[in-house]
Amino acid sequence: MQKLLLPFLVLLALVCSLRAADEDANLKYFRDLAETRSYSLGRPVAPKLTPDGQTVIYLRGGPRDPVLRLYEFPVPAGPERELLTPAQLLGNAEEQISAEEKARRERARVTLKGFTRFDLSKDGARLLVTLSGQLYVVNRADLKVTALPGKNWIDPRFSPDGTAVAAVSAGELHVIELATGTSRALTAGATATLSHATAEFVAQEEMDRREGYWWSPDSQALAYQETDESAVAVRHIADPLHPEAAPTDFYYPRAGATNATVRLGVIARTGGATRWVNWDAAKFPYLTRVVWREPGDPLCLSVMDRAQQTALLLRADPATGETTELLRETDLAWLNLDDHAVLPRWLPGGGEFLWTTESRGAWQVELRAADGKLLRALTPPEFIYKGLIKLDATNGSIYVSGAANPCETHVWRFPLAGGAGTALTTAPGSHAASFSENAATFIHSYSLLDGAVGAEVLSAAGQRLATLPAMAESPPALPNLELTQTAGTPSLHAALIRPHHFKARKKYPVILSVYAGPTATVVHSARRAYLADQWMADQGYIVVSLDGRGTPYRGRDWERAIRDNLIDVALEDQVTGLRALGKRYPELDLKRVGVTGWSFGGYFSAMAAIRRPDVFRCGVAGAPVVTWENYDTFYTERYLGLPQTDAAAYHVSSVLTYANQLTRPLLLIHGLTDDNVYAQHTLQLADALFMAGKRYEFMPMLGTHLAGSSDPVVKLRQQMRVMEFFNRELKP
Repeated sequence: MQKLLLPFLVLLALVCSLRAADEDANLKYFRDLAETRSYSLGRPVAPKLTPDGQTVIYLRGGPRDPVLRLYEFPVPAGPERELLTPAQLLGNAEEQISAEEKARRERARVTLKGFTRFDLSKDGARLLVTLSGQLYVVNRADLKVTALPGKNWIDPRFSPDGTAVAAVSAGELHVIELATGTSRALTAGATATLSHATAEFVAQEEMDRREGYWWSPDSQALAYQETDESAVAVRHIADPLHPEAAPTDFYYPRAGATNATVRLGVIARTGGATRWVNWDAAKFPYLTRVVWREPGDPLCLSVMDRAQQTALLLRADPATGETTELLRETDLAWLNLDDHAVLPRWLPGGGEFLWTTESRGAWQVELRAADGKLLRALTPPEFIYKGLIKLDATNGSIYVSGAANPCETHVWRFPLAGGAGTALTTAPGSHAASFSENAATFIHSYSLLDGAVGAEVLSAAGQRLATLPAMAESPPALPNLELTQTAGTPSLHAALIRPHHFKARKKYPVILSVYAGPTATVVHSARRAYLADQWMADQGYIVVSLDGRGTPYRGRDWERAIRDNLIDVALEDQVTGLRALGKRYPELDLKRVGVTGWSFGGYFSAMAAIRRPDVFRCGVAGAPVVTWENYDTFYTERYLGLPQTDAAAYHVSSVLTYANQLTRPLLLIHGLTDDNVYAQHTLQLADALFMAGKRYEFMPMLGTHLAGSSDPVVKLRQQMRVMEFFNRELKP
């Protein structure tokens, strides 16, 4: 007996040792992933070319250091020069961030530290940075740093002529004259519910508009937004670790409730009376865009009705406040905003402007006359437009981002005169460009299907002029990724991530990593986008992602299939896509499928686990929207209408409608100080499940909507809990 037992014990010890080694390797993989921010730390952030195209200015941290410093790199050969570091200004002191700045960073999903942004004067001679609410101007020539008066500044920007800085503090718009170092408040009367020159919550979170003021092109006046939130419901968020501290108030307009009242005014740089811009704000309450850019350009604004089915482009007279309608857009379902362009973009002389529209079934760039009349479309409907990059009127061209494949993003040039476009990038992946003022050179940033990433300076003809230096670490291995399309109708773009130690004849449990909601896709031709999914796959899974109807980049009808019902079409497409992949790939064990997602993806995961137990064995729902009448107006009403008149749409889209049907294990995760999707949502679901006698797991987190994503240890522990849950339910 002992002779038989000894080899068994040795084998058991070996198996345990190998398993422990695998676990240690998995933990190191994800810890490295978290500490390097998916190996992005140490790469240039927000690079800009100086107007002459001779130097690149950018921010950068270390390979595992999220504190951003300011650098410049002369083209073509450098050397790189460090211009300013936070330590030079703060010494050993910690950075102090005001509650308002924290909220702005949350809206922009900024999790890095130090100099999180910079402004470059139009002549390229000076830089403007903020640290701990203090403003600093940096002369590039001699690196002289000047602290500007005041504190707790947000959204600072140079005037176009570079002689002044505008910024907001305590709800008021100020101008700081650089020649004298004096600060002047242009507005007055701010209260807890009345503010000037900052965008309201829905503009920052949902409209991709974070500015609340705009310099006139001649630097002599500013347009600014006044926001009255006195009728907006207040939500209070308390810090659960510090019950002695008073809760923070947030003015949050939930679906069907009262929005902030917004108006637009124009005031002289030297102060004085405000001239208010007139439009029918009762009918068109949303101020979605304000554009006042180049000399000779008119002041323009875009406004939208509450139903988001009619939008106007208006031209305003700053002297009188009167407006003229240039064009009107309508859609029976809803109108999308172009989140990738500041429009209209006027051509020199003011006789024509660029515009984008979905009115012919897909996004297109148009050229219109000064009175709004359509002259011609510049991009064809079959081209997948993703953003306007640059107008080069001198050479009669525009540069846009887009592709023929929704999973890719390339840089294209189209002639203003009309005609075929030219692709400036061709390698499969995601490409972006930032042009110099004269469009002679541009910064080309890329993340490719083959795993290559980087940033370089190219000429307009495509010649490489310089490669920007990076300090980022490289991942130990690239994701084992396959991109495909499912058979059948609809055909969906899909990504499969297999373990690095994949065995062809073995069947693997499946994790559906999902978003499935409007405004975003998850299938991209950028291999490094799947590093976190690879961590899950290497623990013995195949991770699948699918983009179904309701997601962008496949035309108007594809996206609007979810009108009045945010779940049924999305759920049908994800299940159909999974089953189609299962038929093609026998290694997918569709009897063992888990689902995980965050935000809308968390909402989908909860719904999938509850409503389709025949497909999903378990689900992890991170920060899910549970009751849509408790989410914000601009996002929710776009798809579901008003709860007062479209109650059926809210009922069918609510997780609570189906909570008593739960039969599968469900893990809920939520940041307790989330000011976007409030923890109320998950607590509502937890209460409904409890009252229905259903079992569930709840992991509260200390943090906001991203629940500690900036802390590597927190992120590691969170993901370990998620994988422990999947291992228990899918690999018992």
